[in-house]
Amino acid sequence: MSTTSKARAPKSPAAKVTADSSAPPSSVGRSSVGPLLPGPPNELLLSFYRQMVLIRRFEERAARAYTEAKIGGYCHLNLGEEATVSGLMAAMRAEDYVFTNYREHGYALARGITPERVMAELFGRSEGVSKGWGGSMHMFDIDSRFMGGYGIVGGQVPLATGAALAIHYRGGSEAVVCLMGDGTTNIGAFHESLNIAALWDLPIVYVVVNNGLGMGTTVEQSSAEPELHKRAAAYRMASTRVDGNDPVAVHEAAQAALASAREGKPFLLETVSGRMKGHSVVDPARYRSREEAEALKAADPLAAYSVHLQQRGLLTDDLIARIDTQAREAVAAAVEFAEASPHPDVATLFDYTYATPVANDSRRLPGDALFPAAPRPNTDGFMEVTA
Repeated sequence: MSTTSKARAPKSPAAKVTADSSAPPSSVGRSSVGPLLPGPPNELLLSFYRQMVLIRRFEERAARAYTEAKIGGYCHLNLGEEATVSGLMAAMRAEDYVFTNYREHGYALARGITPERVMAELFGRSEGVSKGWGGSMHMFDIDSRFMGGYGIVGGQVPLATGAALAIHYRGGSEAVVCLMGDGTTNIGAFHESLNIAALWDLPIVYVVVNNGLGMGTTVEQSSAEPELHKRAAAYRMASTRVDGNDPVAVHEAAQAALASAREGKPFLLETVSGRMKGHSVVDPARYRSREEAEALKAADPLAAYSVHLQQRGLLTDDLIARIDTQAREAVAAAVEFAEASPHPDVATLFDYTYATPVANDSRRLPGDALFPAAPRPNTDGFMEVTA
């Protein structure tokens, strides 16, 4: 396959510059320490907080529902990543596309999918965002251009790159945001995708949410270069690392990254955001020391951002209580909706396997024979053929 229809001049190294990793995160995204004036309007700052509280309460309730056996399969939570989720999703336009990995609940909420539809999907009910067939790891909603969560590590990266290629091919103004964990940066598809995006000037932002652990293995033990955004330098792609516990820093960095992508300069954004719990709901995270667990608790982005807004005079104790009550009520209503929603009919199992009809696609249910049963003699000695 030819990669281009005409020869292209080599790009100047100056065309794509990797951010200086020695600079503080505020070099692209403003740090949460100190005043934020001039900066985002107060309503935007409060909207980050409201979104973070909703995600926190939703994920806490999801963890409880999992222990109650109301959620099946695997379940990975965004606890501790609320600031990254809120800041990043707020920077996107409605027409932009987002691809996530399996840690996706908060991104679905921040993208505008209602808590009811997200919770119903976790419960495996037909009113869920994927009709109950996707569950925690495989949500999809074309209306919000939420292009799915992917259970295979890095499975979303080539697909997101392909979506960016489609946009570029037809001359669209949209951009693609592709989320991944730190472990994904070690697979071949990550490097292949970044290389293609840089060669073909694709409108995509790759976002590595670095929580310091690929399941139970630290980034330092698995990566010779632990500052993961620097990997973009191999492809002359712009990149930066920001404080993922600061929604304002993430928002501003994401705005800059998306602006670059829309100009045909793909971007690698690394947000450093601790994972407050284990890899999944069933992971007790015994690989962490007591000191590490306490440090993560002390760095809770929701608590830190609450204090910051109080210092700015944007939050009071009464407002904090009201926002928390509203979030809890929304989550309770989502659970009630999910429990009242019916289970999907088994006849719909194959309805969304393909976007368009495909010849000879299998409709075999679990337990069905792979091939028709062979004819066998009946009591009269004649061959009997079963349907």
